[in-house]
Amino acid sequence: MSKPLADRLRPEKIEDMVGQTHLLGEGKPLRNIILSGQVPNMIFYGPSGTGKTTLARIIANATNKKLHKLNGTNASIADIRDVVAELDTLAAPNGILLYLDEIQYFNKKQQQSLLEYIENGAITLIASTTENPYFYVYSAVLSRSTVFEFKAVSGKEIIPAVERGFEFLINESGIKADLEDGVTEHIAMSSGGDVRKALNFTELAYLSAEMKKNKKFVTLESVEALTQRNSFRYDRAGDEHYDVISAYQKSMRGSDTDAALHYLARLLEAGDLPSAVRRLMVCACEDVGLAYPQIIPIVKSACDIALAVGLPEAQIPLADAVIMVCTAPKSNSGVSAIEAAAADVQKGNFGRIPRQLQNKHFDGEDNQNKGQFYKYPHAFPDHYVEQQYLPDELKDAHYYEPGDNKFEQAAKDYWDKIKRGR
Repeated sequence: MSKPLADRLRPEKIEDMVGQTHLLGEGKPLRNIILSGQVPNMIFYGPSGTGKTTLARIIANATNKKLHKLNGTNASIADIRDVVAELDTLAAPNGILLYLDEIQYFNKKQQQSLLEYIENGAITLIASTTENPYFYVYSAVLSRSTVFEFKAVSGKEIIPAVERGFEFLINESGIKADLEDGVTEHIAMSSGGDVRKALNFTELAYLSAEMKKNKKFVTLESVEALTQRNSFRYDRAGDEHYDVISAYQKSMRGSDTDAALHYLARLLEAGDLPSAVRRLMVCACEDVGLAYPQIIPIVKSACDIALAVGLPEAQIPLADAVIMVCTAPKSNSGVSAIEAAAADVQKGNFGRIPRQLQNKHFDGEDNQNKGQFYKYPHAFPDHYVEQQYLPDELKDAHYYEPGDNKFEQAAKDYWDKIKRGR
């Protein structure tokens, strides 16, 4: 079985790579490092299909080092020992460049086994990860490496790679092809910034194209069928998951209806209904809150409906609720108040509950002032009576500050009038 097109067409020079111009453009830091011939230990962080493996191969060739590639999902310490065994031998006269793909799957002990060799320069390590290295890479390895972030490649940047892919396939097979207008652009835009995925689509489009008079005809309709539901990245366990739900909630908090609906659509397109529901309910309570408290049961009802009907119909009540949250007045007074109260409790700032608030207890003979002395507010005018509710140690503590919205200000005015009259 032949290698995938992405491997057969892998660039051999920096100039042939697409994307990553922030790292590899003229005068950019990573390009200058490679051209210097003195390559440090590096960690390539970014989504798949953005050129991390390709660049590691180019660096190995540029520095005349022996390239060893290991994958964190199946490599072991024994594999590392095998690499080390080649040091100072004719097999690797100029040293070894170890490309460790998916380093996040190496445990701490496995990562530590590399330290001696990357520190003394015997091995140059280039590790790649799709997850945040500051969370997944052992700190001692991280401190001896330079992190470079690879970004998803734009559709415009991918178009030349797709064109080269079709040209390569035509030359390889000897069968010409006619591409309908928009084919290359659609493939590039539907790959979610993943060059490897774009080339896979290119190969599928070419292989599945209809033959007429010794020529293949690649239509836009056939390409659309191949690329449907593949236009974005989403991994429920990865950084992308947390980035999308973070952007979703922050867009609602920021009252940007269009952005919030965009991120809701991404969540639902990925089938992640639970995250869409959970963050929506949190946002209703945290970011609208007491400015419009009626929104909380409304959003809860919309979420219940969404979970009951499931996808795709769930998008309807959720869209309604998201728009309501975006357009509602905002107040975070509730969350600020509970965070302030929790901070006191966490610091140990709490005392004995005042006697008048305790559950009824038997008064011992040592109690000189028997009785609970609780004042029942409903027995007083306006259902209010002044008495101490906080422990003595916190009797002057103040946690809640009303927001500057109509609802909370109306409640404040109401209680100010009542309490001033006492």
